[in-house]
Amino acid sequence: MLESAEAGHRITRTAFARAEPKLREALIAGQFELAKKQRGPILLLVSGVEGGGRGDTANALNAWMDPRHIRTHAFGPRTPEELARPLAWRFWRALPPRGTLGIFMNAWYRDLVAGRVLGSMAEAEFNSRLHEIRQFERMLTDEGIALLKFWIHLSRADLKQRLREFRQDPRTRWKVGPEDRKSYRLYSRYRDVWEHMLRETSLGPAPWYVVEGTDPRYRTLTVGQILADTMRRVNAGTKPVPTAAVPPPPAVIGNVAIVRDLDLTQRLEDSVYERQLGKWQGRLAGLTRHKRFRNRAMVLVFEGSDAAGKGGAIRRVAGALDARQYVIIPVAAPTEEERAQPYLWRFWRQVPARGGITIFDRSWYGRVLVERVEGYCSVDEWMRAYDEINQFEEQLIAAGIIICKFWLQTSKAEQLKRFKARAKTAFKQFKITDDDWRNRRKWNAYEHAVADMVDRTSTEIAPWTLVEAEDKYFARVKIVKTIAKTLERALR
Repeated sequence: MLESAEAGHRITRTAFARAEPKLREALIAGQFELAKKQRGPILLLVSGVEGGGRGDTANALNAWMDPRHIRTHAFGPRTPEELARPLAWRFWRALPPRGTLGIFMNAWYRDLVAGRVLGSMAEAEFNSRLHEIRQFERMLTDEGIALLKFWIHLSRADLKQRLREFRQDPRTRWKVGPEDRKSYRLYSRYRDVWEHMLRETSLGPAPWYVVEGTDPRYRTLTVGQILADTMRRVNAGTKPVPTAAVPPPPAVIGNVAIVRDLDLTQRLEDSVYERQLGKWQGRLAGLTRHKRFRNRAMVLVFEGSDAAGKGGAIRRVAGALDARQYVIIPVAAPTEEERAQPYLWRFWRQVPARGGITIFDRSWYGRVLVERVEGYCSVDEWMRAYDEINQFEEQLIAAGIIICKFWLQTSKAEQLKRFKARAKTAFKQFKITDDDWRNRRKWNAYEHAVADMVDRTSTEIAPWTLVEAEDKYFARVKIVKTIAKTLERALR
């Protein structure tokens, strides 16, 4: 893929002077139409050879357009805040919202290539990471992001000449650092890795554009023209073709029995409840304060049928924790800010740092539950979500985060009883809404969605715990006990 970017492409000063005004006009017009129609967003990944002009290219785009609607991020070594979380966290936080452009300098490719070339990453791990990147980029484009990936390239001879010019000019001498010199010395090794990476990650909806960086005028016009063409397509409503997805096949016979056959008769007497709850809260308190937990983190997910007792269970869990250590995230309908991003964005933002605990009162599983049943998303979207959720949780676990997922189940009759009790109790009336009664009429549809969810996302590394919640005492003890035992195994 790199040979065509070593052919000596150049544009004369006269040709550039003719083309630049028209291109700038197209870019600024496209940018404001993008903001007005709230299309996109468009995300540019600008990577390539050290000294190839990546920064100059980003600066030119910011100068040609309104920089207030462009978010430019240069990703260098990870900060302490970023090191305390999964690798992808820093990129999710920086994603541009709908109606804007984002420019990522290097992004998720820089450290990957350097690790392979310098020997800190084995070939198997490198290829595994490339596979993860393909999945991530496919998810971004499926979610409506127009992803443009530019590789700014220089031949070895051109890189040598560029570094010499930089060193000789006092105004640019600062641009040449140890990393640039090392890249030149290891150019042949880097080139082999670049070729492999570009070939493996040039996807249909997110291909690489390899641009020769020797001539600044050629480089800038080429990138600008591709961006202008992309903005025209996005503003016209053309979207990337999503990953093919089909409705799930008819459920395996007995699939819904996962929830229907739970033994909801299990109960605890008051005295047993108090004793058991105190025991497991004490165990959990000790584990979360253990020195080994400082290098770990925990995510607790609470889902369940309406009025199943999630709030009460969460309060009993929180009662065993240091208030400085945890945060509870109640998940409702997405805000305007959240709707302008891929649906997992609002959850990535809440990923805890080492030593922290995030408790989700409802979660990313809304995509395959309420959004599926109520028709808030397409079949393609909720079908893709099973795989995207599994990938998300795999990344959390790979970063040392412990995950516990709970589904709280009651009978339909018990739910009705609790609904009526809430309606009659003044300080509980806020808990019952028209949506609760409407959801109740779709009880069977939700049962099937839950069964599919458990089938497809209860993995060995992040299994679901189904909680018989007809008796709140029994449910609370089971939940606290499960968390303590899971944490105990993880900290051995």
